[in-house]
Amino acid sequence: MASVPVYMVAHLQIEDADRYRSYEKGFFPILKKHGGSFLTVDDASETLEGSDPPDGRMVLFSFPSEEAARGWFDDPEYQALSEHRRAGTKLRFLTLVHGMPPRG
Repeated sequence: MASVPVYMVAHLQIEDADRYRSYEKGFFPILKKHGGSFLTVDDASETLEGSDPPDGRMVLFSFPSEEAARGWFDDPEYQALSEHRRAGTKLRFLTLVHGMPPRG
């Protein structure tokens, strides 16, 4: 059975830009190490329906499988780096969304 891609959606409010920049600098090499791809970032997303989330940054990235995504999140190097994110932001959510399974 083929792997199903997964997407990560994060919403955060940056409270300490220097700490967050430290996180960003180390984020991309660890993402790539686990097969992840950065999709986009938006500091001014627009809610078309429903409740507006608080102001903040939306980030989207993907992995080829749930196993790769969990490997990234559980990676001790990522967990150590994420201390900068935890110290520099208020994380509203980090959500794993499963992609569509292959049709066949």
